[in-house]
Amino acid sequence: MGVTESQERRVTLSTGQSGAPAGAAVLVVGFDDQAASLAALRTAADLARRLHADLHVVHGVDLRDYPVDPDSDAEVWEGHARAALEHLHVKVAEALADHPGAWTYHAWSGNPVRLLASVADEQQALMIVVGTHRHRSLARMMRGSVSRGVTRSAHRPVLLVADAESPARLGKGHRSFG
Repeated sequence: MGVTESQERRVTLSTGQSGAPAGAAVLVVGFDDQAASLAALRTAADLARRLHADLHVVHGVDLRDYPVDPDSDAEVWEGHARAALEHLHVKVAEALADHPGAWTYHAWSGNPVRLLASVADEQQALMIVVGTHRHRSLARMMRGSVSRGVTRSAHRPVLLVADAESPARLGKGHRSFG
């Protein structure tokens, strides 16, 4: 497993054997420990396996990765953030335990929409896969929708994967093809 860190405090962890020949497809998937992003990760892993593509998992570090107490000293904050990021990396590793191809985990501070687009551009990804929620909480409305932002700003196709735990809300005039 290789680890790199740049001046942007970007951490990249690589694992697995490449299932793709040089220059083959790459998929980028966003992950934030929510049910919808876990569904997106599983979908992206399945697509990567079928396409013999490598997978890049992206997590944007934000305030949810830090402790609630703003009066904690910097060492405590950084320790909590490291523990939260390690927890997320373990969850990704568990979800991808049976994935036959290579995958890379990227985590760094910044706007998740820009981070996903940046990794997708760097890797010349075939597509970006993100989870989407069928309902909007007040917190989600305040910080914005990553899936909406990616679909508006990405220079490549975006696959939205619905939260499997939420019931479908089909309005009048919509049909289910499941």
